Amino acid sequence: MTAGTPSPFRPTVTLWVLLGAFGFLLASLVVGALRRPVPAAADVTAPTPASVGDTLVGPAVYTVDATDEFQWTFFDFSRNAVVAAPGPLDWDLAFRRFVIIANGGAGFAGQGGVVDLGVPFDSVREAPDTGYAPTARDSTNPGIGHWYKYGYSSHLLDPGGHTYVVRTADGHYAKFSIVGYYCREVRSGCFTIRYAYQGDGTRTLTRVPSPRR
Repeated sequence: MTAGTPSPFRPTVTLWVLLGAFGFLLASLVVGALRRPVPAAADVTAPTPASVGDTLVGPAVYTVDATDEFQWTFFDFSRNAVVAAPGPLDWDLAFRRFVIIANGGAGFAGQGGVVDLGVPFDSVREAPDTGYAPTARDSTNPGIGHWYKYGYSSHLLDPGGHTYVVRTADGHYAKFSIVGYYCREVRSGCFTIRYAYQGDGTRTLTRVPSPRR
């Protein structure tokens, strides 16, 4: 072969390199799909509102249907349930898709607010007396605006594991954490919350063990 003559093997080598790169990419996509996490899914809790009085409720688990991107779903801690068409003071939290707001702030009738304690649920024994963020006019609450972590490979929203304390519309207190965001068939917008609500107006959010006799 004379100098400067193209090698007949070069196109073949290049072709095999391209085929190998394509195969590696395809295999990576398949493995990534197989490894994609499956989020915990829950059935929506049937709403049965009933006054809880001055008792300590919970820990309880409730799944709220917030799948409608245009309509808010309202939750009232004092009635332990989602409520339909509530009055101005008859709800504490509202959910819509991935947004959560409290009944308090400019344009809202309640005293509500949210504070992120950033700790495990069971470690919160008492509500703080300050630090509650009201809801803004643009329907966001800075106290809970960043409740999720976004998975760039899974494209799923994962709760951050924080515990939030709510000052309710009437000035009572509840703690809650988000333990899920998906309904059956992996539909988004179903918030599953674990919570405890103090109905007597104090800031105690866990049961005090009875003294031994």
